Amino acid sequence: MTAAPRSDDPLSREIDAALEGLNLQEIDQPRREPAKRAQTGGSGDARTQRGAVVDVRGNDVFVELGPRMQGVAPLADFATPPKMGEEFDFQSRGREDDLWILSRHVARSATQVLIGDDVQPGALVKAKITGQNTGGLEARVGAVSAFLPASQVGLSREENLGVHLNQTLTCEVVEVDRERKRIVLSRRKVLERERDEARLETVGRISVGQVVKGKVTRVEDFGAFVDIGGGVEGLVHVSNLSHARVEKAGTVLQAGQEVEAQVLKIEDGGKRIGLGLKQLQRDPWADVASRFAVDSIVTGKVTRLQEFGAFVELEPGVEGLVHVSQLAKDRVRRPQDVVKPGQQIQVRIVAVEPGRSRISLSRLDPRGAVLGSEDSVEASVIDEAMKKSSSEPIGTNLGSLFKRALDKGKK
Repeated sequence: MTAAPRSDDPLSREIDAALEGLNLQEIDQPRREPAKRAQTGGSGDARTQRGAVVDVRGNDVFVELGPRMQGVAPLADFATPPKMGEEFDFQSRGREDDLWILSRHVARSATQVLIGDDVQPGALVKAKITGQNTGGLEARVGAVSAFLPASQVGLSREENLGVHLNQTLTCEVVEVDRERKRIVLSRRKVLERERDEARLETVGRISVGQVVKGKVTRVEDFGAFVDIGGGVEGLVHVSNLSHARVEKAGTVLQAGQEVEAQVLKIEDGGKRIGLGLKQLQRDPWADVASRFAVDSIVTGKVTRLQEFGAFVELEPGVEGLVHVSQLAKDRVRRPQDVVKPGQQIQVRIVAVEPGRSRISLSRLDPRGAVLGSEDSVEASVIDEAMKKSSSEPIGTNLGSLFKRALDKGKK
């Protein structure tokens, strides 16, 4: 049955362009020297004879037809190289140098295409690559000429198609068109199936939570693709690269880098696999409460601003939020009016919630003054001043005690 190509199919358009002006029955025809005209038996008609293969040399198959009768047939007439002793029916076309010239098919006119009924789209065949043209590779499937478009030779387009000359490739028949005298093949479809089978096998061996090793194949801003073997790639999203905030994956990973990652999810039959690097790193939030006590004063870097406040990095992987109401003692409408990304500021720990990975911060001391300002004095300094005031002589000026306390707090 003839498979009619669809005009809107990209592969069909490529085939038409590649085959323009070519007749597959005229390419890769055996070229013989015209040394002697083959002798025929009277009428010139071919005779069918049974023979056994006795030798294969190069592109010739030598056949024993009977006592002291040998012939030679083209290797291209066989779908696969014959074995010694195998018997076949041959047509004899005459004699040349004491050898019968044999063929495994009856000669047909140049306008006929020799395509067996068993060659249908979807069938797997062995194709001997015999030549190359601008559109792809010329091939033979048994005695039938075929064409392998450049885009169908490999999984990706190959620059040097000549490396496949004289090779035998397993291909899938994608088009059989007797009227247009062509069989079109695809090796890519075969390779894709093999890749998919290898991927399914690899996916069957991994599970969520498993640690795998792989190599980074490609890096985008949003993440890095990692080959974990068997034709399987996983994606490490930028959010899973590190506990510290990462804006672009390229700042952490490079193509070719070997990594160890944890499988986070497997979706769509293994076509989408999520990986994580930070899951194998120490979690900075595990003991954050022991490092950041409530009411302690620390210094951090402003990382980003939102309408509701500013995020401050206290250490790699640990950020806290200063609500807009805690940025200054006066009302703040926009955080960027008070602080800028990259700025180092003093903050006070208001609350620590390790389970939610949250730390609430404030730029104000308990009395509402901005930390680090002249108005800001730690409560302990004020308390010390008050204690000293009770032991000073009655004539001592309380204001001077507070001044000394303020001076002490600034040291």
